[in-house]
Amino acid sequence: MLDSVDNVLIDCDGVIWRGDQAIPGSPDVINLLKKNGKKVFFVTNNSTKTRKMYADKLALMGFNATDDDVFGMAYCSAMYLKKVSKLQGKVYLIGSNAMRQELEKVGIQQTGVGPDPISGVQMDWANVPLDPEVKTVVVGFDEHFSYMKLNRALQYLNNPDCLLVGTNTDTRLPLEGGKAVPGTGCILKAVETAAQRQAQTVGKPNHFTYDCVASQFGLDSARCLMVVDRLDTDILLGSNCGLKTLLTLTGVSTVADAEAHQESGCPERVGMVPDYYVESIAELLPALQG
Repeated sequence: MLDSVDNVLIDCDGVIWRGDQAIPGSPDVINLLKKNGKKVFFVTNNSTKTRKMYADKLALMGFNATDDDVFGMAYCSAMYLKKVSKLQGKVYLIGSNAMRQELEKVGIQQTGVGPDPISGVQMDWANVPLDPEVKTVVVGFDEHFSYMKLNRALQYLNNPDCLLVGTNTDTRLPLEGGKAVPGTGCILKAVETAAQRQAQTVGKPNHFTYDCVASQFGLDSARCLMVVDRLDTDILLGSNCGLKTLLTLTGVSTVADAEAHQESGCPERVGMVPDYYVESIAELLPALQG
């Protein structure tokens, strides 16, 4: 399998780390992949960090990585708004300070980062002040998400010309010790429900996530491997883009989940079945050590 690929696209949460703990053996795998001539890219639906913040975290854990190797949703969303949406105007951002930084790097102004406390009564909420330059509502992970932010997004989206873009639909974020916290998908679903419309999502399984990497590095999809922990987003993206796929069982999805998709007979569900699976990414070590 490894001989058949030149490029490895690796998810982060649940694959090479959980929270702030590296999965045992994962730094060795990544560094040996690079030593053996593979290009390695870190492709994550997480939008809470800039590329530099991810590179710093990777380095701290012992991974050989640079900013250019990282494709997180703060960066990819900025690229999407710039290149696909061709946004003219501001963004109302339900998201992190990292997303604000990545948007500003490509010249996109935003409003909305930080707490938005509630005051007044319902009629005040319905008439909340809006920035007339806002043309798109962008929803990523936001630790300050609140009723007022949900309301403000709704008021912007009452304008049918205002776009709704979400970073990703992941509903849970795996942590060390088998714990998990709600993911961006929960926040995005709330905004979609209030606005009564569906968002255009940037992250996996959207083809744009792969295109963002491939266009910059000239990747051949037939020579790419995706190493991930989720079937419904990651494996589906790999299938849609013609990549080889490897599921690790250290994150969200299980072999039983994959078997259920395989036996369903539903073409979309079959697209969520990986080509290979391992208990942990560390199982690649013997092959890499040669």
